[in-house]
Amino acid sequence: MTGTHLPETMKQELWERWKRGESYSAIGRALGKPIETVHRIVQVRGGFAPVARKRCRSALRPSEREEISRGVYGGASIRQIARTMGRSPSSVSREIARNGGRGRYRACLADTRAWDRARRPKRCRLGCHEGLRTLVVQKLQRQWSPQQISRWLAKKFGDDDSMRVSHETIYRTLFIQARGVLKKELQKQLRSQRRMRRTKAYSARLHPRGHTAHALNISERPAQAEDRAIPGHWEGDLLSGSKNSHIATLVERHSRFVMLVKVAGKDTHSVVSALSRQVRKLPAQLRRSLTWDQGVEMADHERFTLATQVPVYFCDPHSPWQRGSNENTNGLLRQYFPKGTDLSVYTQTYLNQIALRLNQRPRKTLGYDTPADKLNQSVALTG
Repeated sequence: MTGTHLPETMKQELWERWKRGESYSAIGRALGKPIETVHRIVQVRGGFAPVARKRCRSALRPSEREEISRGVYGGASIRQIARTMGRSPSSVSREIARNGGRGRYRACLADTRAWDRARRPKRCRLGCHEGLRTLVVQKLQRQWSPQQISRWLAKKFGDDDSMRVSHETIYRTLFIQARGVLKKELQKQLRSQRRMRRTKAYSARLHPRGHTAHALNISERPAQAEDRAIPGHWEGDLLSGSKNSHIATLVERHSRFVMLVKVAGKDTHSVVSALSRQVRKLPAQLRRSLTWDQGVEMADHERFTLATQVPVYFCDPHSPWQRGSNENTNGLLRQYFPKGTDLSVYTQTYLNQIALRLNQRPRKTLGYDTPADKLNQSVALTG
């Protein structure tokens, strides 16, 4: 599988960026890897970064293995070597035996083998305590949150450590299905029904308090945009597909004219760059405003406005009706891009063809004129 063979240093950078809340596309750009590769690595781990490996305190250190190697080469006995190291003879004897015996023992090779053997999977807490696992499953089926379960167990069983588990462990066991302890179906009992753990940095970026800096609320949008009297006011959103793929959709409020824009990812850099290129192609009289929802993809709206001279107005939270034309158009687009479709395979040329089909389709709300005709008439009158 692509992605499982990334160098260790690259994987470490991937997880560090993930913990900082960066998007798949931003991480992919930084590493020079496809979005699908980043998504696959994160998905397998359920969004949980692997714990950095470290040696057990009781394990032999590389310097001690060097001491054993010198002792073996010098003909010292097991007891003499053990006494020099401050270790038990049985520990030294096992170390030599499992690494080729006195005639073939090499410190470096023995240390590498020990590090590799330590990779063996260890059963997680819920896998080791059946009674605890049964209770957790029962509470999840009753749609208790992992935090509620964890606090209830602590209160119910007091000092009985075998019946206590953190909410993070429950999430980890749910989302990392390779553990084979909690069935995947239990994820549906979570209120969010998400399949992956998100970092606090990601959540803060996706739902920042007070929203985007210097954002204009829809209440500040000109009245001419509200009554649809003048062309040039647009509504925008992202149409989502499988494999973290997206298409930006723009709908002109006066004519319902549609533009579809191919975007490399959902991150604000990709979206703003793609939209800026597309909107700059429009004549000045069709560049008056853009209304967007509260998505983080337009966090860099000031760069968009600087590039296009188009101010961006943001809807109130959870108010899709404030972009009604765009919501309706996204529904029409599902005829061509059903849910679950990988949208990354479509070229901008193909997206233009689909937009043309919609723009040449008569619309009841326009008195059965087409959006293309309506926009042409309006531009001619205002030009």
